[in-house]
This record gives sequence, structure tokens and C-alpha cells, in this order.
Amino acid sequence: MQAKNEDSLSGLGFALSAYLMWGFLPLYMKALDHFPPTEVIAHRVIWSIPVAFAVLLATGRTRDLKAALLNPRMLAMGVVTASLIGINWGFYIWAITSGNAMEAALGYYINPLFSIFLAAVFLRERLSTAQWSAIALSVAAVVVLTVEAGRLPAQGLVMTLTWGLYAYFKKSLPIGPNQAFTLEILLLTPFALAYITYLIISGESHFLTETTRDTWLLLGAGPVSAIPLIIYANGAKRLRLSTIGILQYVAPTLIFLVAVFIFHEPFGQAQLIAFSMIWTALVIYTVSMLRGARKAGR
Repeated sequence: MQAKNEDSLSGLGFALSAYLMWGFLPLYMKALDHFPPTEVIAHRVIWSIPVAFAVLLATGRTRDLKAALLNPRMLAMGVVTASLIGINWGFYIWAITSGNAMEAALGYYINPLFSIFLAAVFLRERLSTAQWSAIALSVAAVVVLTVEAGRLPAQGLVMTLTWGLYAYFKKSLPIGPNQAFTLEILLLTPFALAYITYLIISGESHFLTETTRDTWLLLGAGPVSAIPLIIYANGAKRLRLSTIGILQYVAPTLIFLVAVFIFHEPFGQAQLIAFSMIWTALVIYTVSMLRGARKAGR
């Protein structure tokens, strides 16, 4: 059995693969920008189910899911995490399809800093001066973007809030990550099916009514959502927390590069200043995290 505080090559391969998939996911979602985000979310939920159940069957974990469905407390916690991931998916799709992929990158860059802020508020963890400095820099970066645009970068901030809270509450689910993901998808499925039924009845559904390419893109929205999450879950178990902490910058960096060089989203002086502040904050945070991990190891 692998030691808890060691990295493995397989773990690195799993986690890096997941982050690369997330980093290039905007390219897939951009291909769906002629569909309403709500319809894409509904298909994203429904077509994630076959993948999630296939993994549970392959690993023999269906009993855990059945126990969770019969446990009122676990169901309640599942409702919370399912709601948060559903909102996060919605704002992510909206950001990409509305030409604001850079806000998606912003949201995921700020997320680790928001997580340590949550730890200070809810878990009473004491933050170092470096960690508070990193949080202050990220807040200042948001202020710069707000002043420049004349509005809050709402899509990025909602993604930060929902993903940070999702990760926080998910720790309370006493089941494995694959079972938890399947539980969340099952809880979202009735709403997704009801919405798609409404679209079909009202004649507004795009599934099987547009081109074959569009139908396959909607079908694929589930697997491209479920597969990276499942791969990541297996990688995280084989890596140290500090390694995961560094690797999590891969996805927003790729999203940022896609936004600037492929989607050609505007990147002016204000964006340069703001993102430079965030990158500096992440360097401060990472150095502080690595020092803390080294002390804990000693």
C-alpha cells in the first residue's frame, strides 16, 4: 500500500491528464455556443450518468451508492454539493459561450486562495502573513478588473465561490469521490430531464433536431465532464496535497492561453496588471504552502 505522503508516477499521470482536459475543455464548450447554456447543462448531467455508473460497476462500488441514497443526512449533503456543482457548471458554460473565458480562468486562479480563506473563517485555521498577503492581492486584482470594466467579474467570482464551497462541503460526504459524483448527478437528473422534456414539448429542443454534429456534441457533454473528474479523483489519492496544489494551476493557465490566443478575447493593460497580481499572489501562496508541507514532514 502506498505511503500517504508520497507522490507516484501514476498519480501524476492521472492528475495531469485531468488538468489538461479541463484546460482545453473551453474548446469543446465553445463549439456549443449556439445552444442555450441551460440546455447544455441538462445534457451534461444526463450523459454523465452512463460514465459514472460504468465506473462504479467496474470498481464494485454500487453498494456504497445505495447506502448513500438510503441515508437522509448523506442525501441532504449531496443536495448541497449537487446544487453547487450545477451552478458552477452553468456559470462556466455561460462564461465560455459568452466570450468571457478569461473570467473562467480568473475564477479558477483565485479558487485556492478562496479555499484558504474558507479554512480561516469556518475551520478557524490561522493564516500566515504570506497567505493573507496573497488573499489581499487577489482582492486588489478583482478591484482593478471591476474599475476597468465598470462591473464586477461576476462569472469568475461565482465560479470561485461555488467551486470553493463545493470542495469544502464535499469533504463532509463520507463516501468515495466516484460514488459522491454519481450521487450528485443522480440528484440533478430529475431537474435535467424535466427541463429537456419542457424543451421538447415547447419545440425548443436542439437535440436530434439540428445537425448530426450538434447531436454528438450534446451527447459528448456528459463524458467530457465526468471523465476528467473521475481521473482526477484517482490521481489525487496518489499524490501529496502540495503536489496537487501546484498542479491545479495547469487548467486555468491553459484556459487563459486559449482565451487570449485562440478566442482572441481582449487583454489590455488592466487585465495585465490584474493577472500579474494574481500570479504573484499564487507564487506567494505556493511558497507558503510548500514551506508548511516541509515543516509538517519534519
